[in-house]
Amino acid sequence: MLWLYLHFPHLLLDHIRRSGENVAALVIVEGSGQKVIQACPAARGLGVGAGMRLKTAVSLAPDLGIVRADQQQEARILEDQARWLYRYAAHIVLVPPNGLLAEVGSLQRLYGGFPAVWKTVEDVLHERQLTAWPALGHTPLAARLIARNGKGELSYDKSHILHTLGKIPLLAAEFDGRTCTRLQRLGLNTLGEVFNLPPAEMARRLSPETLAHVQKIQGSRPDPQAPWQPPHYFRQQADFVQDIEQSQGLLFPLQRILSELEKDLCWRQQDTDCLLLVLQHRNAEPTRLRIRTSGPEHRAEAFLSLINLRLEQQPLQAPVVSLRLTVKRFLGREAPGGQDLLGASQDLDEAWHTLMSRLQARLGDKALKQLAPQKDHRPERAWSASDVRRTKRTVATTADQLPLRPLWLLSGPQALTETPRAWFAGPERISGGWWDGQRVHRDYYIAQLNSGQLAWVFRDVREGWFVHGWFG
Repeated sequence: MLWLYLHFPHLLLDHIRRSGENVAALVIVEGSGQKVIQACPAARGLGVGAGMRLKTAVSLAPDLGIVRADQQQEARILEDQARWLYRYAAHIVLVPPNGLLAEVGSLQRLYGGFPAVWKTVEDVLHERQLTAWPALGHTPLAARLIARNGKGELSYDKSHILHTLGKIPLLAAEFDGRTCTRLQRLGLNTLGEVFNLPPAEMARRLSPETLAHVQKIQGSRPDPQAPWQPPHYFRQQADFVQDIEQSQGLLFPLQRILSELEKDLCWRQQDTDCLLLVLQHRNAEPTRLRIRTSGPEHRAEAFLSLINLRLEQQPLQAPVVSLRLTVKRFLGREAPGGQDLLGASQDLDEAWHTLMSRLQARLGDKALKQLAPQKDHRPERAWSASDVRRTKRTVATTADQLPLRPLWLLSGPQALTETPRAWFAGPERISGGWWDGQRVHRDYYIAQLNSGQLAWVFRDVREGWFVHGWFG
């Protein structure tokens, strides 16, 4: 087997910088906030480096951007990187806080050799603006040690890999402190010198655990790795060094996240119709915006347009320190086609879908309704209003096969107070409702009243004559 290890020395720093903020110098400090653990190139150019006390760093760079490290945040960011790597390799292993392991030996035939595999991964690393130290190894632990020590020569020759491992200092070989001290007392300083020790003597004089660690590096002892599986949802977050006070400042990070969502949906071969955007504020409750579309959608530009409309209607109540986009509802994607049986192009369906989505974003989810027929002959109960949703076209029944109906149906029948001037159609008998206690027994006519209006009137055998609607 052949393993590729990606070590991200500045994972949190790269994540913050991808948000698009114009911060000249930026550092990541440890949880206590006293020591710098990561520094961007601009900060390093001012003399700020990892391990430096924060007070000293601020004295060197007064406008220094400061972000406190958070384990949960780092775990979430590492999972984001595993998600895109999973598109190219199925066997992925997370190595917190800043490492990813992928089995790539089985991919060489698929991609046409390892150089093509690495070119694919390298292009994505460049696109995502990630700093990574890569390494290959015939065991997971070997690849990890080479990558973490910056020895990232991408050679899959086993003798070359063992030679590279042999030059790694003991302090960087991930032995525990006690074992490392005992090895140094034996006059050993590199991992290669440890490899030359007889296995039985190593287990007796040191410990069986030390022998097992060395054998896992060499590959003479199994080191199974449980594969990571992507979650059944999409979630990404953007964190800001400086608070965002205007909604326009959210569009750049949103565009990047929505582009990731589009790629994720295309990889899944699915769409969605519901996004949840959560804006975190420093001293206020989070703002939750649920973005809905009128049908399945996957395009980043369509989502961004809807979010922009919602932000225009709902200004920020407080400065934003971070935003999170979550998608948990996935829909099957319809097969593409040119025209339906009626000759209507898919562009018309897409235009209708886009229009409905934009109206919902501007007016609100409950502002739009669509009418749907009900299986009831009583006119006042023959239709219902429901939420707008995208439906497939159906072949409509021609008008001459159905009785004429008025464009304006009154909310309730009104008494007819005059004798119509002329009669044009009727009677049409409608009788029903015995099953729910609202029975009707009516004879409907189309009649012209003295005012010239065409009315839809009926005669109730018990209560007399009524007007139920008007024709245009």
